[in-house]
Amino acid sequence: MFVWYEKDSMKFPLKIWLQDAGDVESSCLEQAKHLAQLPFLHKWACLMPDTHAGKGMPIGGVIATDGVIIPNAVGVDIGCGMAYTETNIRLEEIRNVVTGNGSLIQAMIGDMMRNIPVGFEHHKMAMPSYTLDQALEEMDKYERDGELLGQIDAGYFQIGTLGGGNHFIELQEDEEGYLSVMIHSGSRHFGKSVCDYFHYKARELNQRWYSAVPDEYRLAFLPVESEEGKQYLHWMKLSMDFARENREKMMLAVKAILEKWIGKYTPLNLEFSHDLNCHHNYASEEEHDGKMVWVHRKGAVRAENGELAVIPGAMGSYSYVVMGKGNPESFCSSSHGAGRRYSRKGAMEAFTCEQVIRDLADQGVVLGKKKKADVAEESRFAYKDIESVMDAQKDLVTPVKRLKTVGVVKG
Repeated sequence: MFVWYEKDSMKFPLKIWLQDAGDVESSCLEQAKHLAQLPFLHKWACLMPDTHAGKGMPIGGVIATDGVIIPNAVGVDIGCGMAYTETNIRLEEIRNVVTGNGSLIQAMIGDMMRNIPVGFEHHKMAMPSYTLDQALEEMDKYERDGELLGQIDAGYFQIGTLGGGNHFIELQEDEEGYLSVMIHSGSRHFGKSVCDYFHYKARELNQRWYSAVPDEYRLAFLPVESEEGKQYLHWMKLSMDFARENREKMMLAVKAILEKWIGKYTPLNLEFSHDLNCHHNYASEEEHDGKMVWVHRKGAVRAENGELAVIPGAMGSYSYVVMGKGNPESFCSSSHGAGRRYSRKGAMEAFTCEQVIRDLADQGVVLGKKKKADVAEESRFAYKDIESVMDAQKDLVTPVKRLKTVGVVKG
C-alpha cells in the first residue's frame, strides 16, 4: 500500500493497495483524485488492488462520508455480491462419471443452463419472494417514488436469475479436492434503476444548492437526513435484500441440481456446509476512528477482523475464501475480485473466442454459455492476476481456501 497526496490539488490523501501510481490506469487515478476533493470525506479514500475506472467512483473504491450518501459511490448493481457453499464430495469421485448428457459435470452445468435464467432472460411467471412481499407490506416506505414501483412487480420475474457480464455460477475444486459452488450476481435491473433515479435527484438538488462537488465528477450526493437521502437508503436496503435473496434462490436451485445428478449416478451421500452470502456494492453506517460514518464499498467487500468473505478470480482461474483482518486503514475492506485489465471491448479485440474456449478446454473446464461470441469479455486474460491481487492485500485478509474453476455458467 502507498499513500498518494498532492497537497495543492487534493483535500484528502488516497491510500492505494498497489506498488505505485504506475499500477493504476490514468482514468482510475483521475476518478480517485475527484474522491479526494470531496468536502465531506472522512480521513482518506481507498483503492483496493483490483481497482479500475467505474462510473463516477472507481470499482474497488472505498470511502467513508460524514452525513451524506453518494448513489454512484455504491454503484448501479446495488447489493451485487457472492454466495458460496462447500460439499463433502471429492471431485475425483465424480470427475469420470458418464451420463446420457455427457460427463456428470457437463450434465449439471447443462441443467443449470436450462433451469436458471441467464443474461437478459427472466422467469416466465412470477416467482415467490419474501423480500418483495415484505416491500408490498411496507409500501408507505416506497410509494412516494412512483417511478420505481414497477421494479417491485418486475422483481418477481427476476428473482433467482443470474444476469450477464461478469456474473457466474461456478463449480470449483478446493486444495483438498472437494467440490464447492460459487455464485456471483446482484440485484439485476432493480439496483440500476434505483441508482440512476437517485443520482438524477442528487444532481438536481446539488445544482440548486450550488454544490462544491462539480457535476462532471458524477458524484452527486444526498444528505442522509434529507427526505431524498432517507428514500435512497430505503431503496438501497431493498435492493441489497433482493440481491441477497436472488443469490440464495439460485444457490437452492444449484444444490437441487447437484443432489439430483449425484444421487442418480453415484452412491455418494451429498452434504452442503459453510454457506456464505456477502455484498460488495453497498453503503453502511459504521464507526471508524470514534465517528459514525457512511462507508461506501463499490467493488469492495467488508473484511472485519475474523469475518469471512469471498473473492473470485476469473473463469478458469482461482478464487478465494478469506478471513478479514479488520484493517482500519481500508475501513475494514478488501478487494472484491481480480479486477479488469481490459475493458470488455478491449478484451474482445485482444483475444478471440477460439483462444478462450481452447484455454478452458485445456484446463478441463466445462463452459455453459448460450452465446459464445462474446466469451472473450470474461476470459481470465481480461482480468488481473488474482495471485498478485491477493499478495497486495496481505494486510487486509488471510486466505482460508483457494478454489479452481471446474465448470462455469455465464450469461
